[in-house]
Amino acid sequence: MKKTVFNSYHQQLGAKIVPFAGFEMPVEYAGVGQEHKNVRENVGVFDVSHMGEIWIKGSAAFDLVQKLTSNDINKLAPGRIQYTCFPNENGGIVDDLLVYCYEDEKYLLVVNASNVEKDYNWIMDHNNEGATIENASDQISQLAVQGPNAQALLQKLTSIDLSGIPYYQFVTGELAGVQEVIISNSGYTGAGGFELYMYNRDGKQVWENIFKAGKELGLEPAGLAARDTLRLEMGFCLYGNDIDDATSPLEAGLGWIIKFVDGNPFISRKDMEQQKTNGLARRLVCFELQERGIPRQHYPILNSEGGVIGEVTSGTMSPMLNKGIGMGYVDVQHALKDTGIMIGIRNKQIPAVVVRPPFYKSPA
Repeated sequence: MKKTVFNSYHQQLGAKIVPFAGFEMPVEYAGVGQEHKNVRENVGVFDVSHMGEIWIKGSAAFDLVQKLTSNDINKLAPGRIQYTCFPNENGGIVDDLLVYCYEDEKYLLVVNASNVEKDYNWIMDHNNEGATIENASDQISQLAVQGPNAQALLQKLTSIDLSGIPYYQFVTGELAGVQEVIISNSGYTGAGGFELYMYNRDGKQVWENIFKAGKELGLEPAGLAARDTLRLEMGFCLYGNDIDDATSPLEAGLGWIIKFVDGNPFISRKDMEQQKTNGLARRLVCFELQERGIPRQHYPILNSEGGVIGEVTSGTMSPMLNKGIGMGYVDVQHALKDTGIMIGIRNKQIPAVVVRPPFYKSPA
């Protein structure tokens, strides 16, 4: 198992360590509920160094990234970020990812930890343009500082005006005494904050300075379990649960990252255009339980007569709402907002209702 550069800190803080995507990773520290609420209401820090970072560089970089990804990178300029996916040749999803436009001929692709090798091979196999590809995942550490007080905390550590970095944009500069930190206004929690990328050699300095600066703000570490409950309260998809090689971005409600524009000949474009024209047989929906219970992955989704109409892909007890919430694919006729459905939990059928994400909306 690989270890991130922050592994010794996780051990000192008493984290519960589990294997994840080939790494020893902290799943929780003080408890999922406490970590979750601290991120929603204050500020927490996640070690997300297991994520993959792949550079695509050179004069052919634009053409390759445009071909590989479903969104339109014509919309990108240096300092901007785009959420997108790699469509496969059957109209499914190889992975969902972020594209950072670092320079006109230099893009950083941030991919899911469990898919790094798969994604790298996919890129290499389709690199007919001759772009320069570099898998830098083993050289880069990443911390996600998330929550309403994240900006105030990090502003203590940099002269860069963080309020001047709009959502889904980034700058590269000095933070915590370390040069060349990518400071990205992004995250997977819906609580606001920044994702920080640095070389491994600088990771411990950044971690220690963040915790020193965050002491008076009540900064706490957060593990992967809280990251999952936070993303689920927002209705964000998780690769391997809600999307995979067999799911279409259109089925998953990700039509907004599919750009059918001139000059965007992405893989499987014709298949997706046909899906859009012909209509879908199923859709990914969000639902809330109307009675006590916790939906889990693979639990059946039923109609009012008890017939199976789909399956839960993600589910949890929302720490902020104190009710069971989940996501799953259902026959398209049951995908409309306010539709009543049932979730099969053990030997019971628990009533639920289809809702629009996010489940939790932060107070204004």
